[in-house]
Amino acid sequence: MKSMPGFMDEKKINMKIAVLSGKGGTGKTLVSVNLAAAAKASTYIDCDVEEPNGHLFFKPEGVQEENVTVKIPKADDKLCNACRKCVDFCNFNALAHVKDKLIVFEEVCHSCGGCILVCPEKALTEREKVIGKVQKGTSDQVSIYTGILKIGEASGVPIIKKLLDEKNPKTNKLTIIDCPPGSACIVMESIKDVDYCILVAEPTLFGVHNLNMVYELVTLLNKPFGVVLNKCLLEEKNPAEKFCIEKNIKIIERIPFDNELGTLNSNGEIAVHKNEKYRELFSSLLNTVTKEVWHETTINP
Repeated sequence: MKSMPGFMDEKKINMKIAVLSGKGGTGKTLVSVNLAAAAKASTYIDCDVEEPNGHLFFKPEGVQEENVTVKIPKADDKLCNACRKCVDFCNFNALAHVKDKLIVFEEVCHSCGGCILVCPEKALTEREKVIGKVQKGTSDQVSIYTGILKIGEASGVPIIKKLLDEKNPKTNKLTIIDCPPGSACIVMESIKDVDYCILVAEPTLFGVHNLNMVYELVTLLNKPFGVVLNKCLLEEKNPAEKFCIEKNIKIIERIPFDNELGTLNSNGEIAVHKNEKYRELFSSLLNTVTKEVWHETTINP
């Protein structure tokens, strides 16, 4: 029979945990940052590429930067015979032929390369276009990976792929993935290889709507998950908790509405470094998730 490790076990942990929310502002980064900090030796990956903010808490040192590019078609007007096969092929309307000139609308190009394959005159080649960057640094024993999408770019998926690329250093550390808000394709890309999903929800009707959004996503992808209820007021009814009970969803932690915690978070401070009660709270959450992952692996090895 397998023994169940605690999260601070010397055997270490080799698992990926994704933290999701249906919208911004629920406490997703609060949970992500403090889980990574509570684990000490860990990797924190900020996949919220449109508005990453985990680095504001960790303040990483030794930051290295690398551009992320995609391939965009480039036309040679001398070779193009205006057959329009590339235009007809593109389902994203990224190509048009106007006045004997092929125009590429790079903002809507999905970099599939199909237009190059169907061109009989070999009039299309590829060029690199920078869509953002990846930053890598460290904060104490936490490795920090941050993706940043250039303003105006349509998709951050290539940056997320770069962040999660298998070429990144292989460690047996716990990996915490701070996902983009919502349930779009960038979120699906962020969680496709994770071992467990934490859904963070607010105690409001609007919070229930957004919780349901990510609940449907993780259910569709058959990912093990649990819910963290944030900003809980004990004396008031919690619609998100009622939703979880009705759907038979496991609540793995309740974070109380706390002025001190809110102040620390708004000041860019890591709560587990500032107060023992928060270290106990997030360490307990991490231990719970570790047990959940262990349970899943024993049932579905």
